[in-house]
Amino acid sequence: MPFDHITPVLRDLHWLPVRQRITFKLAMMVYKCLHSLAPSYLADVCTPVSSVVGRWQLRSANSGTLVVVPGTRTTIGRRNFVVPGPATWNRLPVELRTSSLSIDTFAKKLKTHLFSCEHL
Repeated sequence: MPFDHITPVLRDLHWLPVRQRITFKLAMMVYKCLHSLAPSYLADVCTPVSSVVGRWQLRSANSGTLVVVPGTRTTIGRRNFVVPGPATWNRLPVELRTSSLSIDTFAKKLKTHLFSCEHL
């Protein structure tokens, strides 16, 4: 009992483990950026592949992916929204990225997705 894993208890309380909670927060922020619900300085970072000249014909343009800024070698650079925001969004299932869900529905489906996969 003292060495049991806490994840089943968190799931029963509808709480996400820390790693999935961070993913949830990043994905929600990107959703808000794409739907004009976030400040412009954040929304400018979230550029769909379909809006970039020369890339609109790529298969990734139809799947709702975002342009990802190349990663940095510094710890501070990896913590910046510019790098992990679009990367987190691109790891979501296509049905979450391409559909026009309301923010409440998106949050529920995202949380369900994160509960179902422990590896994110």
